[in-house]
Amino acid sequence: MRALVIEDDIDVARQVADTLRQAMYVVDIAHDGEEGQFLGETEPYDVVLLDIGLPKRDGLSVLQQWRRTGRDMPVLILTARDTWREKVAGLRAGADDYLAKPFELEEMLARVEALIRRAAGHASPVIEVGPLALDISAARLTVAGRPVELTALEFRTLAHLMQNSQRIVSKTELTEHLYDQDFDRDSNVIEVLINRLRKKLGAELIKTHRGLGYQLAVPGKDA
Repeated sequence: MRALVIEDDIDVARQVADTLRQAMYVVDIAHDGEEGQFLGETEPYDVVLLDIGLPKRDGLSVLQQWRRTGRDMPVLILTARDTWREKVAGLRAGADDYLAKPFELEEMLARVEALIRRAAGHASPVIEVGPLALDISAARLTVAGRPVELTALEFRTLAHLMQNSQRIVSKTELTEHLYDQDFDRDSNVIEVLINRLRKKLGAELIKTHRGLGYQLAVPGKDA
């Protein structure tokens, strides 16, 4: 899972990013609206945390531009402006949720998790696909009721596959959601991760569609 934090307060940005990374997110940070808008237009994010009062370009303008160009990733607005008018303006600009500063990092994380779940069509924090049950909040996986330990990269890989189990996920898409924009995307690390997951989960649970990508094999359902 990959998040973008756009926040000009360096301390707040660091605290938010550290909390997300501890929860196994990959995090990119921008400290002004121009850089943030560019990243949001060119990189695939599962969620964006967007401050309103940004230098160079304000957060609402950034958000409005994204929505005009069809960028539909969930956006959580972070702002010190705790008035109903500001909340309405943010929601009408295309925000999915709103969090006023100062806020508890645990609440921020819970809201982020809820936005990602809703975007993927999951109401519960536990995603179930066949024998797999992945608790996103607790970073815990069971296979047919048996707990299975995953590394951070394995967790993020499986989470993305489970959240998109209805379709084939390409190697490029997986790489973009697992790593920041500076990662070498020609690396064979995805194949290594898939092989490690197959050893832990069972080889039959992750299908390779040659030339297309990977998909979870849902029992009783044709891929």
